[in-house]
Amino acid sequence: MKSILRASTAFAAIAFVGSAFAADLPRRAAPPPVFVPVPVFTWTGFYAGFNAGYGFGTSDSNAPTVVGAAASTGIFASPAGLQPGVLAFSNRNNNEGFVGGGQIGYNYQFTPGSGFVVGIEADAQYADFGRDRNRFAFATAAGGGIVPGTTVFNPSGLSGLDYFGTVRGRLGYAFDRTLVYATGGFAYGAGGGSDFGLPNGSSDDFKTGYAVGGGVEYALPTDSFLNFFKSSAVTFKIEGLYVNLDQGNGLNGAFAQNAAGRTISISSPDVALVSGAARTRDTDFAVVRAGVNYKFGSY
Repeated sequence: MKSILRASTAFAAIAFVGSAFAADLPRRAAPPPVFVPVPVFTWTGFYAGFNAGYGFGTSDSNAPTVVGAAASTGIFASPAGLQPGVLAFSNRNNNEGFVGGGQIGYNYQFTPGSGFVVGIEADAQYADFGRDRNRFAFATAAGGGIVPGTTVFNPSGLSGLDYFGTVRGRLGYAFDRTLVYATGGFAYGAGGGSDFGLPNGSSDDFKTGYAVGGGVEYALPTDSFLNFFKSSAVTFKIEGLYVNLDQGNGLNGAFAQNAAGRTISISSPDVALVSGAARTRDTDFAVVRAGVNYKFGSY
């Protein structure tokens, strides 16, 4: 019996010493958590989108232009061939209206997060303003009207515009997902009724010039419900542009051209400017528009 008690006591002592020794052994450390960095937004990448807004003339004048011409100019048909005639252009419509279209471009941001951004953008716009600006209010000649085949120009008319577009550089600064930028570059456009009034017709005169402006753009998260095309971001922008298109018509400043090709200038001694301004004018206007872009590339 005593031997059994001694054996039990010895076993308990060994077990106690073993557990204490095991407690002193180094434990296996748990693996550290995996660090997943949060992506820093960058404006670098290609983008494409669409826009809509309003354009309005910056040098409009509603005052009519009235021009008188002698019969010897060959503009008016008259039995006697001596009676003078008068043309009046109403100039009644401002060079303004709806604009809308699309754009594509590329941005490069030097430092992700906040930093300078440079880019280039091209856009094409439909424009609907100024179509009827140079219509005749009246045309009179004793005993007759305008000789068929004669083109009569408004010497101080503003052009209509059917479309325009730009190719511009952009320079801005990004505050994370907000981009403030300035922009400027080449502009082009064409439209009906450019710088003259025709009784029954119009003309398409292609013009070139420049555009300058600026805007603010904000990038929504990638998982925005507006991200239909699975792009890296959807951006909204508000932009203002000033567009100036040089007059691209070789007959600018002329009063009329008859069927034989003879050009009658407003400075001709047979032409009298009763009211209005005998000067050519550029097609210049401002555009305010909002747009949405789909950005493709890095986050």
